Amino acid sequence: MAGGTWDAQNKVRPGVYINTASERKSMTAVGERGTVALPLTLGWGPSKEILTINVGDDLKNVLGYDITAQEMLLLREAFKRAKTVKLYRLANGVKAQGNIGDITLEAKYSGIRGNDIKVSVEANIDDPTKFIVKTFVANEEVHRQIASNAGDLSSNNWVNFEAKMPDAPLTETAGVPLTGGTNGDVTFQDYLDFMAAIDAHEFHTIAIPYEGQESSKLNPLVFTQIKEWRESEGRKVQAILPNYKADYEGIISVKNGVILEDGTRLDAAQATVWTAAATASAGANESLTFQAYEGAVDADTRYTHQEVEQALRQGEFLFVANNGKAVVEQDINTFQTVTAKKGKHFSKNRVIRTLDGLANDSKRIYETQYIGKVDNNADGRNLFKQELIRLLELYQGMNAVQNFDAQKDVTVEPGKDSDSVTVDVYIQPVDAIEKIYMQVEVK
Repeated sequence: MAGGTWDAQNKVRPGVYINTASERKSMTAVGERGTVALPLTLGWGPSKEILTINVGDDLKNVLGYDITAQEMLLLREAFKRAKTVKLYRLANGVKAQGNIGDITLEAKYSGIRGNDIKVSVEANIDDPTKFIVKTFVANEEVHRQIASNAGDLSSNNWVNFEAKMPDAPLTETAGVPLTGGTNGDVTFQDYLDFMAAIDAHEFHTIAIPYEGQESSKLNPLVFTQIKEWRESEGRKVQAILPNYKADYEGIISVKNGVILEDGTRLDAAQATVWTAAATASAGANESLTFQAYEGAVDADTRYTHQEVEQALRQGEFLFVANNGKAVVEQDINTFQTVTAKKGKHFSKNRVIRTLDGLANDSKRIYETQYIGKVDNNADGRNLFKQELIRLLELYQGMNAVQNFDAQKDVTVEPGKDSDSVTVDVYIQPVDAIEKIYMQVEVK
């Protein structure tokens, strides 16, 4: 008896023809959030490139300091909420240098942390023909190696060794300091370079912790790029800027900062970091309204009731003091101009996270499962429709949308071209309760 597989029912011989395939599995899921893009001035680490840092990573070899150090303040604030930071070190500084005889010592990276490095050459009691070469950072030993001459020295995570005469013998030397390291001066061009570099990476929010004379040029540039990403490329991201009224749902404007438990004052520019992290990590079913800034005991600038109301009317994100904490007054963005296509709810970041999440998740599903893989016929379009329905049901199950009707609220139709489809989706995002009007009658 014959057998095998079949493509069409045209076999001649009697037999059993069997096709086997895996059951098609849906990839419908709500995408994870929590990634912040952050440009900072730092004293150590690679300059002018994107570093991916996850919460809990050991930062010392990469950025020169433990996360608890004062120099890591803004990164520490980011990780109060963020899962991942796409870090960009602004500016090119100068590397610290020193000499041991004809051996040049140069810090691996530019920056002032290099000035904390010392290198010593000590006698080796186990082998008098060799020496112990130690590298110290802030008087803490971070590396040691055994060498008999200059050519034996290997560079490490902190110092590069360059020997003019590799055969030159080593001699005992007390700690030789490296000096002259600088962070470099940050310019407008550095921020342009950051925006260009981050373009190739995935993230949810960008913080710009800078407010100064370049802001008048920088903020409009960031605004333009965010609008390009959101509207032309389908990348639903938001930028958090200090005191910039963009009238756009993709821009959050932070009006003031906070005071931390240890007395550290963070201004509006510095507070963009926590705001970006909190926004990136918040789900489509979560509002930041009245959420506390971890470790903050007060707002750095307090406002009157009338001033707070005016700030909210102007689309400003601000912190207020509440029972010994600094809390978010209202989770809003800068959108203000209501139109027929965009209602007042576009100013609420919870609503925007729902709309952005649906857009990002739909795009991901379509790109991974449908583009170039599924026929553009009734069956193929119905498959995609069912994926969208499953996605919307997930959003409804997490209370991000409500009153969803699978029979009426999603349509997938052929587009103008043979390879295109048009999709209409009707949703009602859920907002958080923020105002309670109570009337009490006294008997």
